[in-house]
Amino acid sequence: MVAFDLDGTLIGEDLQIRPRVIQAIGAMRDRGVQGCIVTGRMFRAALPFARSLGFEAPIICYQGAAVVDPVKDEVLLDTPLPNAAALEVAAYAKSRRLHVQLYKNDRYYCEERNRYSDYYARLSDSEPIVVSSLAEEFRFSDATKACIIAEPEVVDREIDGVRQAMGDRAYVTRSISWFIEVMDPKVDKGKAFELVARTVGVPLEATMAIGDSWNDVPLLRAAGFGVAMGSSPAELRAVSGAVVADVANDGVAEAIERYVLQ
Repeated sequence: MVAFDLDGTLIGEDLQIRPRVIQAIGAMRDRGVQGCIVTGRMFRAALPFARSLGFEAPIICYQGAAVVDPVKDEVLLDTPLPNAAALEVAAYAKSRRLHVQLYKNDRYYCEERNRYSDYYARLSDSEPIVVSSLAEEFRFSDATKACIIAEPEVVDREIDGVRQAMGDRAYVTRSISWFIEVMDPKVDKGKAFELVARTVGVPLEATMAIGDSWNDVPLLRAAGFGVAMGSSPAELRAVSGAVVADVANDGVAEAIERYVLQ
């Protein structure tokens, strides 16, 4: 089985899977190798890609906070960010005048429609639910995750502050340069992938994972063989067994051709 991150790995900013990648994945599946989507996206935003590629393995979404069977529509894992922690992230972001979104029931909520919510809506092909108060909306419910969205240079400046504010009460990571994502501390792409491998009966030593960002470090560590995209930061390259081209140059196809089809 091969695990694929989505943004920056399978798809670029145009949100399209390139023809050579589709061909390589088809050849992989013809050899009996399964595919698994592993992403920070919501389930609804990941499902179309799994379906278009014919993947039936459970989808890992929200950085591993949820694992959902796309065939049975069954939730295999649900690890929400506790209510108090989610509201603390929202309050922190508000105090710093940062756009923040909280998620539940596979929808996302924010207090205003702006260029950050519009950016996310375009990426996820889904619309936000705008509420007058996140504190009121989530007063009695946990959040699947929280996401702060800002320009990359602002994220560079703010992410350590979020980590310090949350301490060991949350897992804080960065999936793309515009996002600070906050989940329950037990959330881990690698552990979620181990669950999927057990579910489909594939030993981890017979798996490969491909990713491009900081949040993919646990995934590449868990897989039998880890591949970093050419655009990956040093932290991901350090835990990979190989580095391939970036998404614009069909890095996923290169990985499959070199390490699966040979």
